[in-house]
Amino acid sequence: MAEVELCGIVKDYGAVRVVHGVDLTIEDGTFCVFVGPSGCGKSTLLRMIAGLEEISGGDLMIGGARVNDQRAAERGLAMVFQTYALYPHMSVRQNLAFGLENIRMHKAEIAARVTEAARMLQLEPYLDRRPRALSGGQRQRVAIGRAVVREPKVFLFDEPLSNLDAELRVSMRGEIAGLHRRIGNTMIYVTHDQVEAMTMADKIVVLRDGRIEQAGAPIELYNRPVNTFVAGFIGSPRMNFMPCTVTGRDETGITLQDAQGRVLQAAVDGRTVAVGEEVELGIRPEHLHPDPEGYPVTVENVEQLGGESYLYVRTETGVALTAHLTGQTTLTCGSNAHLAIRPDFAHVFRKDTTALPRLRLGELENGTQP
Repeated sequence: MAEVELCGIVKDYGAVRVVHGVDLTIEDGTFCVFVGPSGCGKSTLLRMIAGLEEISGGDLMIGGARVNDQRAAERGLAMVFQTYALYPHMSVRQNLAFGLENIRMHKAEIAARVTEAARMLQLEPYLDRRPRALSGGQRQRVAIGRAVVREPKVFLFDEPLSNLDAELRVSMRGEIAGLHRRIGNTMIYVTHDQVEAMTMADKIVVLRDGRIEQAGAPIELYNRPVNTFVAGFIGSPRMNFMPCTVTGRDETGITLQDAQGRVLQAAVDGRTVAVGEEVELGIRPEHLHPDPEGYPVTVENVEQLGGESYLYVRTETGVALTAHLTGQTTLTCGSNAHLAIRPDFAHVFRKDTTALPRLRLGELENGTQP
């Protein structure tokens, strides 16, 4: 196992800079997920750590040693790619053993490692099968097994589940997270799927345009996003945003007014905003709930999922909102409704997109139902 440190890491392709001075520490034994939209630099960053891309500037440290100039094979890492890249003419056992045979490891040690990896990943029944006789999830487990048998310092995963169907993705998420709990190695995982990030990570790194927007524990990013980009990216469905104007502030928070003159409250620190300043109110879909005294909206669409419902509504000022409700609803398309926005669940963002600090967290975010 090893700590991974990125110190001012830069990547240039000719005159184009795609990674801009990234500073990051991934502690020993951490499951760290790089997440962000396509083209944000997450896979490029992973490939630089792996040694598959040259580092244009900065220092990469693994286990306290600078590895910029080390070849990929010398870094003690193992990488699992989006494609399985298994040898079709070899059995599962041979695929698992092949890399170890290439470095002339003793046959008894190879057999022991293959047996242990197969047990860990529940591949024992398939050891004598070839890849074409396996399902997509089984093939991905073999690809992970090839990394496991190498006993690397750090595991690298580049969108390993993107080729699987929805049901398999869920089960494989659990298997990879379980693998991490069992072996405890540092793991760095790239995905564009924020649900994968939230459910698997000890630490999430949100990237945009080759820069880190925010890094921290999943619940920290959910509760206290630093800007509208992180707030909109973390959480599903994405956070709702509504333009407002600051009309007052005190020690309990700030008072806001929307375009129709309706008054709203937010429990945020308003010392750095001025009365009359334009801001964005942010509220997560799961923190909106029907209330006769709430905000008037018109229902444009309803999704009933049995145990939960999604309302897609529009305010009197034309702002589209999404509400995530527990259980079923009697509301239908065209219905008029009222949705409550509680001050302690509200987020407020300045014109420059940065967040105002929250004074307190809503009860849902402290683990209890209101």
